[in-house]
Amino acid sequence: MPPVFRCRHAPLALPAEVVDELAARYREPHRAYHTVDHVTEVLRWFDWVAERAGWDRPSDVYLAIVFHDAIYDPLARDNEVRSAALARARVAASEYTQDLIVLTSGHGAPTANLDRDAAHFLDCDLAILGAPPAVFDAYDAAIALEYRAMDPVAFLTGRRSFLAGMLAQPRLFHSPLFHAELDAAARANLSRACARQ
Repeated sequence: MPPVFRCRHAPLALPAEVVDELAARYREPHRAYHTVDHVTEVLRWFDWVAERAGWDRPSDVYLAIVFHDAIYDPLARDNEVRSAALARARVAASEYTQDLIVLTSGHGAPTANLDRDAAHFLDCDLAILGAPPAVFDAYDAAIALEYRAMDPVAFLTGRRSFLAGMLAQPRLFHSPLFHAELDAAARANLSRACARQ
């Protein structure tokens, strides 16, 4: 099995038992998008930020990335709070790390007063919006698979509302770095997705 949760700029090494537990969680059968591959992609963006802007608290952000979707039930409302608690229990994650994890529950809602690391962290998680069209479409389809237990009409209504709400935001990305790199592609993807809902 290839190494997981590694990246070029990883500021720390996770204990083997934590890696094994997280890998098992991210490979749960009900997941289609919120998987090891998603975390790997977010860590790729972590490296990208490290090389272009740097991180003020790299260890805290790294832990937030690897734990942010550790607990994932598509129909639950407390995934982020429970994932933050898991990070605290397993690696004594700082309050800042826990706060970053909980912030991911608000994707699509305006967020004020973010520090630089929080802005970049949230943007790393949402970078999929600005992916090449085929990659974005695969993400969109994987989200639908994860919500297959939900009433289809309710899912489509909620998904349409989320996508349209994102598209209506004056800025999709919190940081200038991601805004410049991904905003145009993200808006094109969201527009296309809204049109087919």
